[in-house]
Amino acid sequence: MKKKEAILKVATVLFANKGFADTSVHELSELTGAAEGTIFYHYKSKEGLLLTILDKTRESIVGQFDEYLEKRSFDSGMEMVEEMISFYLYMAGLMEDQFLLLHRHFLYKYSETNPEFRANLEAIYNCITQFFEQAIAAGQKDGSITPDVEPRKSALVLFTMVDGLVRFKNYNLYDAGALLRELMQACRRMLQAH
Repeated sequence: MKKKEAILKVATVLFANKGFADTSVHELSELTGAAEGTIFYHYKSKEGLLLTILDKTRESIVGQFDEYLEKRSFDSGMEMVEEMISFYLYMAGLMEDQFLLLHRHFLYKYSETNPEFRANLEAIYNCITQFFEQAIAAGQKDGSITPDVEPRKSALVLFTMVDGLVRFKNYNLYDAGALLRELMQACRRMLQAH
Protein backbone atom coordinates (compact mmCIF):
# COMPACT_ATOMS: atom_id res chain seq x y z
CA MET A 1 0.00 0.00 0.00
CA LYS A 2 1.36 3.41 -0.93
CA LYS A 3 2.05 5.94 1.81
CA LYS A 4 -0.67 8.26 0.55
CA GLU A 5 -3.29 5.47 0.72
CA ALA A 6 -2.00 4.34 4.12
CA ILE A 7 -2.34 7.89 5.45
CA LEU A 8 -5.97 8.04 4.25
CA LYS A 9 -6.83 4.65 5.70
CA VAL A 10 -5.26 5.27 9.11
CA ALA A 11 -6.64 8.81 9.32
CA THR A 12 -10.14 7.52 8.57
CA VAL A 13 -9.92 5.02 11.44
CA LEU A 14 -8.47 7.60 13.85
CA PHE A 15 -10.91 10.39 12.95
CA ALA A 16 -13.85 7.99 13.16
CA ASN A 17 -12.87 6.45 16.48
CA LYS A 18 -10.99 9.22 18.31
CA GLY A 19 -12.36 12.31 16.65
CA PHE A 20 -10.68 14.98 14.58
CA ALA A 21 -9.40 17.21 17.39
CA ASP A 22 -8.04 14.25 19.36
CA THR A 23 -6.04 12.91 16.43
CA SER A 24 -2.66 14.55 15.91
CA VAL A 25 -0.62 14.61 12.74
CA HIS A 26 2.26 13.31 14.87
CA GLU A 27 0.22 10.23 15.85
CA LEU A 28 -0.77 9.71 12.22
CA SER A 29 2.87 9.98 11.23
CA GLU A 30 3.93 7.37 13.80
CA LEU A 31 1.22 4.90 12.76
CA THR A 32 1.83 5.21 9.02
CA GLY A 33 5.58 5.67 8.99
CA ALA A 34 5.10 8.79 6.88
CA ALA A 35 6.89 11.94 7.98
CA GLU A 36 4.64 14.79 9.07
CA GLY A 37 6.01 16.79 6.15
CA THR A 38 4.88 14.03 3.78
CA ILE A 39 1.37 14.18 5.20
CA PHE A 40 1.27 17.96 4.71
CA TYR A 41 2.79 17.61 1.24
CA HIS A 42 -0.03 15.30 0.12
CA TYR A 43 -2.96 16.91 1.96
CA LYS A 44 -1.81 20.48 2.79
CA SER A 45 -3.49 20.39 6.23
CA LYS A 46 -5.36 18.11 8.60
CA GLU A 47 -8.60 19.65 7.30
CA GLY A 48 -7.49 18.89 3.74
CA LEU A 49 -6.93 15.29 4.75
CA LEU A 50 -10.44 15.08 6.20
CA LEU A 51 -11.95 16.64 3.08
CA THR A 52 -10.10 14.07 0.95
CA ILE A 53 -11.50 11.27 3.13
CA LEU A 54 -15.04 12.63 2.68
CA ASP A 55 -14.55 12.86 -1.08
CA LYS A 56 -13.18 9.30 -1.27
CA THR A 57 -16.08 8.09 0.90
CA ARG A 58 -18.60 9.63 -1.51
CA GLU A 59 -16.82 8.11 -4.50
CA SER A 60 -16.81 4.70 -2.85
CA ILE A 61 -20.50 4.85 -1.88
CA VAL A 62 -21.55 5.96 -5.37
CA GLY A 63 -19.29 3.38 -6.99
CA GLN A 64 -20.65 0.55 -4.86
CA PHE A 65 -24.28 1.55 -5.49
CA ASP A 66 -23.64 1.92 -9.24
CA GLU A 67 -21.96 -1.49 -9.42
CA TYR A 68 -24.76 -3.08 -7.40
CA LEU A 69 -27.51 -1.57 -9.58
CA GLU A 70 -25.68 -2.49 -12.77
CA LYS A 71 -25.71 -6.18 -11.80
CA ARG A 72 -29.31 -6.32 -10.56
CA SER A 73 -32.72 -6.23 -12.09
CA PHE A 74 -35.85 -5.66 -10.05
CA ASP A 75 -39.40 -6.88 -10.56
CA SER A 76 -40.76 -3.61 -9.16
CA GLY A 77 -39.76 -0.28 -7.71
CA MET A 78 -40.85 -1.51 -4.27
CA GLU A 79 -38.48 -4.47 -4.58
CA MET A 80 -35.75 -2.01 -5.60
CA VAL A 81 -36.43 0.11 -2.50
CA GLU A 82 -36.21 -2.95 -0.25
CA GLU A 83 -33.03 -4.21 -1.92
CA MET A 84 -31.43 -0.77 -1.68
CA ILE A 85 -32.20 -0.62 2.03
CA SER A 86 -30.57 -4.01 2.53
CA PHE A 87 -27.60 -2.99 0.40
CA TYR A 88 -27.13 0.25 2.33
CA LEU A 89 -26.99 -1.70 5.60
CA TYR A 90 -24.55 -4.16 4.03
CA MET A 91 -22.37 -1.34 2.70
CA ALA A 92 -22.37 0.38 6.11
CA GLY A 93 -20.94 -2.84 7.53
CA LEU A 94 -18.24 -3.01 4.84
CA MET A 95 -17.32 0.65 5.28
CA GLU A 96 -17.78 0.78 9.03
CA ASP A 97 -15.09 3.39 9.72
CA GLN A 98 -16.33 5.71 6.98
CA PHE A 99 -19.92 5.49 8.20
CA LEU A 100 -18.83 6.00 11.80
CA LEU A 101 -16.92 9.07 10.64
CA LEU A 102 -20.05 10.38 8.88
CA HIS A 103 -21.93 10.11 12.17
CA ARG A 104 -19.38 12.07 14.17
CA HIS A 105 -20.68 15.38 15.52
CA PHE A 106 -17.55 17.37 14.68
CA LEU A 107 -18.26 17.09 10.94
CA TYR A 108 -21.55 18.89 11.36
CA LYS A 109 -20.01 21.57 13.57
CA TYR A 110 -17.33 22.21 10.93
CA SER A 111 -19.95 22.31 8.19
CA GLU A 112 -21.68 25.21 9.96
CA THR A 113 -18.72 27.48 9.26
CA ASN A 114 -16.82 25.75 6.44
CA PRO A 115 -18.58 25.59 3.06
CA GLU A 116 -16.25 22.82 1.83
CA PHE A 117 -17.24 20.50 4.66
CA ARG A 118 -20.91 21.30 4.11
CA ALA A 119 -20.63 20.70 0.36
CA ASN A 120 -18.93 17.34 0.93
CA LEU A 121 -21.53 16.15 3.42
CA GLU A 122 -24.38 17.33 1.19
CA ALA A 123 -22.82 15.53 -1.80
CA ILE A 124 -22.59 12.28 0.14
CA TYR A 125 -26.15 12.41 1.44
CA ASN A 126 -27.60 13.69 -1.83
CA CYS A 127 -26.11 10.83 -3.82
CA ILE A 128 -27.52 8.25 -1.40
CA THR A 129 -30.92 9.93 -1.34
CA GLN A 130 -30.98 10.03 -5.15
CA PHE A 131 -30.66 6.24 -5.26
CA PHE A 132 -33.71 5.87 -2.99
CA GLU A 133 -35.57 8.53 -5.00
CA GLN A 134 -34.84 6.64 -8.22
CA ALA A 135 -36.34 3.46 -6.74
CA ILE A 136 -39.46 5.28 -5.53
CA ALA A 137 -39.98 6.90 -8.96
CA ALA A 138 -39.59 3.47 -10.62
CA GLY A 139 -42.21 2.07 -8.22
CA GLN A 140 -44.62 4.87 -9.01
CA LYS A 141 -44.14 4.17 -12.69
CA ASP A 142 -44.83 0.42 -12.33
CA GLY A 143 -47.64 0.88 -9.78
CA SER A 144 -45.91 -0.84 -6.82
CA ILE A 145 -45.60 2.51 -4.99
CA THR A 146 -48.45 4.94 -4.54
CA PRO A 147 -48.39 8.12 -6.63
CA ASP A 148 -49.47 9.98 -3.47
CA VAL A 149 -45.93 10.18 -2.06
CA GLU A 150 -43.43 12.79 -3.16
CA PRO A 151 -40.29 10.85 -4.27
CA ARG A 152 -37.63 13.26 -2.94
CA LYS A 153 -39.19 13.76 0.49
CA SER A 154 -40.00 10.06 0.83
CA ALA A 155 -36.41 9.20 -0.15
CA LEU A 156 -35.14 11.53 2.58
CA VAL A 157 -37.41 9.86 5.15
CA LEU A 158 -36.28 6.38 4.02
CA PHE A 159 -32.65 7.40 4.17
CA THR A 160 -33.12 8.86 7.65
CA MET A 161 -34.70 5.64 8.93
CA VAL A 162 -32.03 3.39 7.42
CA ASP A 163 -29.15 5.62 8.46
CA GLY A 164 -30.60 5.79 11.98
CA LEU A 165 -30.23 2.01 12.22
CA VAL A 166 -26.64 2.28 11.03
CA ARG A 167 -26.01 4.90 13.73
CA PHE A 168 -27.46 2.54 16.37
CA LYS A 169 -25.13 -0.19 15.16
CA ASN A 170 -22.06 2.05 14.95
CA TYR A 171 -22.52 3.25 18.51
CA ASN A 172 -23.35 -0.26 19.77
CA LEU A 173 -26.80 0.84 20.93
CA TYR A 174 -28.85 -1.75 19.10
CA ASP A 175 -28.43 -4.50 16.53
CA ALA A 176 -29.61 -3.01 13.23
CA GLY A 177 -30.31 -6.47 11.80
CA ALA A 178 -32.82 -7.15 14.55
CA LEU A 179 -34.96 -4.26 13.26
CA LEU A 180 -34.69 -4.99 9.54
CA ARG A 181 -38.07 -6.69 9.24
CA GLU A 182 -39.82 -3.83 11.06
CA LEU A 183 -37.97 -1.29 8.94
CA MET A 184 -39.13 -3.00 5.73
CA GLN A 185 -42.73 -3.13 6.99
CA ALA A 186 -42.65 0.57 7.87
CA CYS A 187 -41.28 1.40 4.41
CA ARG A 188 -43.98 -0.65 2.70
CA ARG A 189 -46.71 1.04 4.76
CA MET A 190 -45.31 4.45 3.88
CA LEU A 191 -45.00 3.75 0.15
CA GLN A 192 -47.90 1.45 -0.74
CA ALA A 193 -51.38 2.69 -1.55
CA HIS A 194 -53.78 2.35 1.37
